Amino acid sequence: MIELDGSQGEGGGQILRTSLALSVVTGQPLAIEKIRAGRAKPGLMRQHLACVNAAAAISGAQVEGAELGSQSLRFKPGAVRAGEYRFAISGAGSCMLVLQTVLPPLLLAGAQSRVHLSGGTHNPMAPPFHFLERAFAPLVRRLGADLQLTLRRCGFYPAGGGEVEAVIVPAAGPLQPFDLTARGAHRAGHAECLAPGLPRHVPTRELDTLGGAMGWSGEQLRLGAVRQNEGPGNALMATLAYEHVTEVFTAFGEKSTSAEQVAHGLAKELRAFQKSEAAVGPHLADQLALLQALAAWQGRKACAFTCSEVTEHTRTNCAVIERFLPVRFAIAEGRDACGVQISPA
Repeated sequence: MIELDGSQGEGGGQILRTSLALSVVTGQPLAIEKIRAGRAKPGLMRQHLACVNAAAAISGAQVEGAELGSQSLRFKPGAVRAGEYRFAISGAGSCMLVLQTVLPPLLLAGAQSRVHLSGGTHNPMAPPFHFLERAFAPLVRRLGADLQLTLRRCGFYPAGGGEVEAVIVPAAGPLQPFDLTARGAHRAGHAECLAPGLPRHVPTRELDTLGGAMGWSGEQLRLGAVRQNEGPGNALMATLAYEHVTEVFTAFGEKSTSAEQVAHGLAKELRAFQKSEAAVGPHLADQLALLQALAAWQGRKACAFTCSEVTEHTRTNCAVIERFLPVRFAIAEGRDACGVQISPA
């Protein structure tokens, strides 16, 4: 049994999600104590409990401690089963984090799976739908597998109610590791604002401010199609397409923050990435670490990527991955980029 301290490193829900995914992938039982112990509301919240239940559903796992507020969990998986699944989070908790939990094992299952998800689709502190669709899914395809995502309905806090469909197609053979050390030539950039239930001047000001900061105009500034009852919500997204990778950065509006402040904050994040020589930003690095570790393990070959920043979140994720898979991460900090190499142990 793999025993983990849920308060280690960054100490958040990512420890739970990665360990659940890899427990199902490897068949190793899991025990976690002190789940989210350092958070204002420690233990399992609704979205974390949804991840536990989803991992159990795809593997027929035996579970102890799966209840709201629990800081202790025992998880003994069976074999992963491809199929059609429906997972819902009541309220606006991120259903994209549930997908993050079940995706790795279903990528290695014996057949295609279709997963219907409902809950929040664009949440702070979670990968938004458009990030997974535009930045993450293409990297899954480079491994030889496929991930097709369809947004049926947006879900914003506090209403939730978003709907997403994911079709997960395993590779014909082992996942194939690849190097992603350069982003390549810049091809396109655009901004898009989703603001259901808000006055039109709010997204217009955000887009105009971001456009002015980035030198974007016209077709590069887009109002996303949303329904009035999908919010109220406010997600300002910027997509940067390069030769080898696409990155998506998102800023979320709040009542106490002006439209101009939201846009300037996102522009600052974009400029920091553009100044670096890295292939990916800090959030995509976090997601890529697990994908590449699975590929290095299956393909028995080292791989590497560069990122603009290695966060504590990413370092913690790498440490959890090393507990389950026979791989080793080597992280090299640099002024213009950080290098991450994953090697079979």
